[in-house]
Amino acid sequence: MTLDAQTADAVIIDTGCANISSLKFALQRLGYQILVSADKAQIQSASKVFLPGVGSAEFAMNSINERNLVGVVQSLKQPVLGICLGMQLMTEHSIENDIDTPCLNLIPGEVKRITAENADHNLRLPHMGWNTLENISDSPLFSGITGEDYFYFVHTYCAPINSATIAQCDYGQRFSASLQNNNFSGVQFHPERSGKAGAKLLSNFMELC
Repeated sequence: MTLDAQTADAVIIDTGCANISSLKFALQRLGYQILVSADKAQIQSASKVFLPGVGSAEFAMNSINERNLVGVVQSLKQPVLGICLGMQLMTEHSIENDIDTPCLNLIPGEVKRITAENADHNLRLPHMGWNTLENISDSPLFSGITGEDYFYFVHTYCAPINSATIAQCDYGQRFSASLQNNNFSGVQFHPERSGKAGAKLLSNFMELC
């Protein structure tokens, strides 16, 4: 059987970023059929959509613009999950190395550099490693997940806590570990690299209506 958007359980948007394969394999291990595509029609007809990303917002948005996918993503009505940079791209804009990059404007907020290196404990950047979450909302995305579960982070920039925040993390400053606005959700950590807790979150997302 040829896999397409109708037969796949979800579509991962091909943004040209490097972590697409690891996300695909993690979802396949959970038993899901996954299609990676930059085709507008396939993305629009998918039942679930993932927006992955690593690297800089400027590079990723340039790639999304070059593939003429900005309007496509903004118009989606099905559940969409942004991961790491993918979540940051869902905000209004991202400021990295004094470059202000307009993003997808799906969720309120702007992304800025973590201030951990300026804190008294002089934490290093990037924030890389395992952390628990705080102030987790009752969103279905976090069903069965508690503040004792660990998730894997790799990032230097973060989104502030605002009205769209559904989970927080603390690394020199508090920031949004997860954001949600209507059908658009995002997580700053990498669920595909977060063991059982990450697998649970991915399963929760795939079970959303």
